[in-house]
Amino acid sequence: MQVLDMPKLGRKARLAQLIRLYEEGLVTDLMDRTLYKLFSAEAADERKAIETLRADLDEMEVRFGMESSDFYNRFTRGEMGDDMDYMEWASLYQMYQRAIKRLELLTGAE
Repeated sequence: MQVLDMPKLGRKARLAQLIRLYEEGLVTDLMDRTLYKLFSAEAADERKAIETLRADLDEMEVRFGMESSDFYNRFTRGEMGDDMDYMEWASLYQMYQRAIKRLELLTGAE
């Protein structure tokens, strides 16, 4: 039996292996529990990140008197200029949206 050298396999190859194991009903309870714990830990980290980002966005909203989503729409249309504070706000909003999407994928809640 050949043992695969895992570090040489890319992410896509490892994912393909995992999918194949699931499709063929060859996943062990240990693998299931490990994946569950991994997804749970990642989701917990993402929730913390969302909380921190939301607090930062709240500060910007109070400071500039506008909701982040409205700001971001105007910013992407070029209506807000390129002030450094706006660049930071846009980055925070993008990070927040990405974190929400990642949490949805990790928890299966869409």
